Amino acid sequence: MKRSLVVLLFVLLGFSSAVLPQAKYPSKPVTLVVPYPPGGSNDTFARALGKKLADAWGQPVIVENRGGAGGSIGAAYVAKQPADGYTLVLQSSSFTTNAAIQTNLPFDPVKDFTPVAMVARGPMILTVANRMTTKTVAELIALAKSQPGKLNIGSSGAGSTNQFATELWMAAAGVQMTHVPYKGMAPAVTDLIGGHVDVLFASLPSVYAHVKAGKARALGVTSLTPFSAAPELPALAQNGAPGFRFDLWWGVWGPPGMSQETVAKINADLQKILVSPEMKEIFLREGAEAAQTTPAEFSRTITSEIEQWKKVAAKAGIKPE
Repeated sequence: MKRSLVVLLFVLLGFSSAVLPQAKYPSKPVTLVVPYPPGGSNDTFARALGKKLADAWGQPVIVENRGGAGGSIGAAYVAKQPADGYTLVLQSSSFTTNAAIQTNLPFDPVKDFTPVAMVARGPMILTVANRMTTKTVAELIALAKSQPGKLNIGSSGAGSTNQFATELWMAAAGVQMTHVPYKGMAPAVTDLIGGHVDVLFASLPSVYAHVKAGKARALGVTSLTPFSAAPELPALAQNGAPGFRFDLWWGVWGPPGMSQETVAKINADLQKILVSPEMKEIFLREGAEAAQTTPAEFSRTITSEIEQWKKVAAKAGIKPE
């Protein structure tokens, strides 16, 4: 009899704990991983968003830098964490270009993550050295077509987002230039200013100050329409490269298997933060604008871009360094 009562007590206790409501998310600190060293747009955005999420949630948001292997180390760490929403990662669009060309990633770029929200988006700008006579996109395209392969076009490295933007634009514009990969964007910009490289696609923070100082010339932006931070520059898609578009973007992921409720909660709270004047100003300084997407829209962007970049890489022979 006594044993039966003990068993019944355990059953009742188990039942009561099962029907207790789950703690409201988040009920403890959240870690936001940046898969790069401190500094740079990923780190800047993560710290700004983390502060505002902490204010909204009443829980600390700890930004943790786990750099290395082009972002793969930090991403792989997050992919192995519990799917409870307490470990997230802020990645950029290089995630999809890397996934298109790297065959030995320590994770599946689609199956091993839960897309939560794209948070920002911004274009690159097409620049030329001052010694170039071309003053417009049309003039550059005409010159390149008259001298196939003679002009050189720099990038921050083999397999970089800059190279993907370059190859996509050359295909759309019907031109051929010689790719010159550098060890990072800084030396590429230095050689653009010095006239050692003719053409360069670069993010606004990398080169726009030099353009405004008269050290290089900007011809257009890679977004479908003119960009608010550089409204004087035309969209390349409207100037000899129909359909061309290349966006740099940043977004938040979680481990695989996160509940729809938790994803929806984080997404909704991010949407409120993204439209704040403070975040708009931070994004603009980094050459970006707020990007408001649903988790499903973000997921489709990731999947479609990986497939697109695989095709571009195969056609242009893009390989990782």
